[in-house]
Amino acid sequence: MNRHFRLAVAALGLAVLARLTWVLLLPNGMNFVDLHVYVDGAANLGTGHLYDYTDASKTPDFPLPFTYPPFAALVFYPLHFLPFSLVAIAWLLLTVAALFGVVWLSLELMLGKDALREPKWRTVAVWWTAVGTWLEPMRTTLDYGQVNVFLVLIAMLAVRSAKWWISGTLVGAAAGVKLTPAITGLYFVARRRWVTAAWSAVVFAATIGLTYLITPDETRKYFGELLGDATRIGPVGSATNQSLRGALSRLLGHDVGTGALWVVAVLVTAVLAVLAWRALAADDRLGTLLIVQLFGLLASPISWSHHWIWLIPVMLWLLYGPLRAAAGARLLAGYWLVTTAVGVPWVLLYVQPDIWTISRPGILSWLGTVDVLGVLIFYVWVARAGRRVSALDDQPVDLVRQGEVQGGQSAR
Repeated sequence: MNRHFRLAVAALGLAVLARLTWVLLLPNGMNFVDLHVYVDGAANLGTGHLYDYTDASKTPDFPLPFTYPPFAALVFYPLHFLPFSLVAIAWLLLTVAALFGVVWLSLELMLGKDALREPKWRTVAVWWTAVGTWLEPMRTTLDYGQVNVFLVLIAMLAVRSAKWWISGTLVGAAAGVKLTPAITGLYFVARRRWVTAAWSAVVFAATIGLTYLITPDETRKYFGELLGDATRIGPVGSATNQSLRGALSRLLGHDVGTGALWVVAVLVTAVLAVLAWRALAADDRLGTLLIVQLFGLLASPISWSHHWIWLIPVMLWLLYGPLRAAAGARLLAGYWLVTTAVGVPWVLLYVQPDIWTISRPGILSWLGTVDVLGVLIFYVWVARAGRRVSALDDQPVDLVRQGEVQGGQSAR
C-alpha cells in the first residue's frame, strides 16, 4: 500500500468521520428528512393513506408527501420495523460506499477493468470519493438521506453489463422505485440495445402489476391522478430546482409549466444532446450515458440539486476520458468542481425571498441557471471537441505528423 493511497484512504475516512460526528453530535444533525419520508411513508402501504402521508417535522413551510411509485413503498416498507437512527447511520455509510462504486465504475467504463488493478487508479478512485462527499449533490444527499446515488450506481451497473436481462431488470426496477431512471432506456436505444430497452419497460410494467395486486387503489391513484403533478413534489421556482422548467420560470418570473416555451427548450436541448452524442466515439459508453442522463435532468419538471450526482462522473469523464486533451476539458471540469464545491443553488436558498416566490432579482435568476447553462455549454463543447478529435483520428498518420512538425516550427 503506497503512501498516496494511504493518504487518500485517510482523507475519505476523515470525511466519513466528520459526517458521522455531524449526525450524532449536532442538534439538527439527524436530519434525513427524505429518508423519513421513505421509511415512515412506506409504513402506510396498503392502508389507503400512502399518498395522504406528509412529514412537516423539518420543513413546516412545505410538508413533504410520499411522491414515489407504490413499488418504492414496497421496497422501503421493511425499514420501518428498525430503529430510525440505525437505519440513518447505515444509510449514510452505504451512500458513501455507493459513491465509491459510482466513481469506480466511471473509471472502469473509461479505462477498462485492467487499469483499475493499478495502484494509481485505485488511489484516484478513493480520492474522488473523498472529494465527492464535500460537493453539493452529495452533501445534500447525505443531509436528506436521499436515494439518488443508489439509482446512479444501478444505472451504471446496467450499462456495465452486456447481458440484456441484467441491464433491463436493473433499470426497470430502479424506475419502479423512482421514475427518473427510466431515461436510461434512451441510452440503450442510442447503443442499439433494443432488447434491453424493451425488457426494462417490461420489468417496469411488472413493478406496477405487482403493486396493483397488493394495493390496487394506491396504484391507481398514483398512476391515474398524481403522476406528473410537479406541485406535489415541491416549489418549481426554488433555486435548487435545476431543470429547464425551474430556470425558465425564475428568469421570467412565473411558472412556465409545460407550455410551448418549455417544449421548445426541451427540443433545442434534445438537438444539442443528439449532436453531442453523435460526436462521441462509438465505444464511449460513459460519455453516451452522461449525455442521456443530463438531458433527463434538464427535461424533468423538477431536478433538485441533490439529483445532480451525475456531475461527479461528468468531471471524471472530462479529466480522464477520451476528450481529456481537448481544449476546454479542464476548464469545464473546473467549472463543475467550483460550482458544486460552493453549492451555488444551496447558497441561493438563503438569499431568495422564499421557496414559493418565483419572481426575484435578475442576478439571482441568472445564478440559478448554473447547472442548466453548464449542461448546454457542455453539449456544445462535446459536439465540437468530439468532431475535431474524430477528424484528427481519420487523417493519415503522415499528415498528422506533418501538422505537428509545422506547428512546432511556427511555435519556434
